[in-house]
Amino acid sequence: MTQAQTGRPPKLAIDAIHEALATLPGWTLRDDGAAIVKTFRFKDFNEAFGFMTRVALLADRIDHHPEWFNVYNRVEVTLNTHDVGGLSRLDIEMATFMEKAAN
Repeated sequence: MTQAQTGRPPKLAIDAIHEALATLPGWTLRDDGAAIVKTFRFKDFNEAFGFMTRVALLADRIDHHPEWFNVYNRVEVTLNTHDVGGLSRLDIEMATFMEKAAN
């Protein structure tokens, strides 16, 4: 299916994924190659929750939501595009935004 048919961008090729990861410090490709992951650490819960709030606003705007887990100052993130069974440009866009939002 094309992007026009699914409403989602196509699955990224492995070369494009590795190229993107080279610009995203701390992000790694999950063992199955279908997602990227990172753990963010903040000063305290307030900072972690503020980060999650900023990301949530983008997620709703682009209709692409992260899988995440938060305990106190730690936010563990997994990004993938379920519709394509792997990674799309939306995951890279989200990871790039998260890097800016965390700093």
